[in-house]
Amino acid sequence: MNKPLRRIAIFCGLLVMALLIRDNWLQYVKADSLQKDDANPRIAIDRYAQPRGDIIVDGKPVTGSVATEGTDLKYKRTWKNGPMWAPVTGYASQLIGTTQIESLEDDILTGNDDRLFFRRTLDMLTGKKKQGGNVVTTINADAQKAAYDGLKARGKGAVAAIDPSTGAILALASTPSYDPSSFAGITTKDGNTFSKLDKDKDKPLVNRALRETYPPGSTFKIVTAAAALESGKYTDIDAPTDTPLPWIMPGTRTPLPNEGSIPCKNATLRVALRYSCNTVFGKIGADLGNDKMVEEAEKFGFNKQQFVPVRSNASNFSKDMNDSQVALSSIGQFNTAATPLQMAMVASAVANDGKLMEPYMVRELQAPNLDTIEKHEPKELSRPLSEENAQKLQAMMETVVKEGTGTAARIPNVTVGGKTGTAQHGENNSEKPYAWFLSYAKTDQGSPVAVAVVVEDDAATSRQDVSGGGLAAPIAKSVMEAVLGKK
Repeated sequence: MNKPLRRIAIFCGLLVMALLIRDNWLQYVKADSLQKDDANPRIAIDRYAQPRGDIIVDGKPVTGSVATEGTDLKYKRTWKNGPMWAPVTGYASQLIGTTQIESLEDDILTGNDDRLFFRRTLDMLTGKKKQGGNVVTTINADAQKAAYDGLKARGKGAVAAIDPSTGAILALASTPSYDPSSFAGITTKDGNTFSKLDKDKDKPLVNRALRETYPPGSTFKIVTAAAALESGKYTDIDAPTDTPLPWIMPGTRTPLPNEGSIPCKNATLRVALRYSCNTVFGKIGADLGNDKMVEEAEKFGFNKQQFVPVRSNASNFSKDMNDSQVALSSIGQFNTAATPLQMAMVASAVANDGKLMEPYMVRELQAPNLDTIEKHEPKELSRPLSEENAQKLQAMMETVVKEGTGTAARIPNVTVGGKTGTAQHGENNSEKPYAWFLSYAKTDQGSPVAVAVVVEDDAATSRQDVSGGGLAAPIAKSVMEAVLGKK
């Protein structure tokens, strides 16, 4: 072979080798990332080539699928009463993508999960079309409806309800909400609908129960009371707390005010919670100090994101504060901020005799033939209180409902504990306050539900009439009644 031909042969050989290396790189090294790349149109075509599996509540699907025309994406997602279920499911849009459970469990819902490999292979051999699996939630349909209807009547707000004994989330509602069906397709109309929702100043696309943090106001006094009992400095909830009136915040000349002329001087813990005495709980926080308050708050879940499996924002109790700032934070103001889920966790731990269970919303994953692929096992998250101290705090919260600020949450023949809260909103408290209510309901069989409600803005209520007992407590009562089956 002459020299020019030899060079051409070597060059062609190198080209073939480069092609083989490139082919193997794409097929074996990059295959997984390319397969999952959202820019790959085959991903969307495969995702919507068949009906998605369903998201199940109380044994019934709250989602569905419908055939489309004029597009390679053959099926799009539908919802039954979408605005009520959106905070639970998220959305699955051919144009926008997926969120929340629709996103996190997408492989199960589309039938692409590795655990369905043998099922897919069998279907391929028998000529059966690929099917998606189901996601079974812990949500109680009646509780979700009670939460959504109650909030809708008030305007903006959120509800989180938990089974204290397991951590199962029973309701997760947020208003204003949106209908995921309204932009589930790929048309210009779908895009315009989503764009309008995304720009809405009332933020309907935000899941307020998980993603908004609010100053919790006086509901945080439950955490401060727990810290007081756990410190060992306060053992008798009916003993005077040695709190002067007025009480001057440390390092200042500023007295911490109470609301009206309530009996807070030297009040007991039970009386202080019943009347929501700022002075008593502010002084307790300052006396215990920042480190002890942070330690107790973090046992309840503060300063850490929660995954249910949808991510919930971290609630905040600051770590570097002076004593007067700790006092304000201990009554739920200053930098203290919490999600409704977080405050439901607080009520849940108290109701469960001091044991906080990890919150979760997916009970099990099912194959298309309804076989269980994965089942959630309840897990203990922490122990914010001893059993003895939890029961003392239960007695205090039950007094709030029996004869304090939470009487609107009473349920005949049911033991209900609660705590109201009215939290400052806006610069220099210029906006309407947030109205909060935490509660739990228990029967002889235990404590089946703990609830947190926040009403962010009720247009029909004047500023001076905003209260946790007036706006939020009736919603919590409806949710508890729904779980108890008393409606």
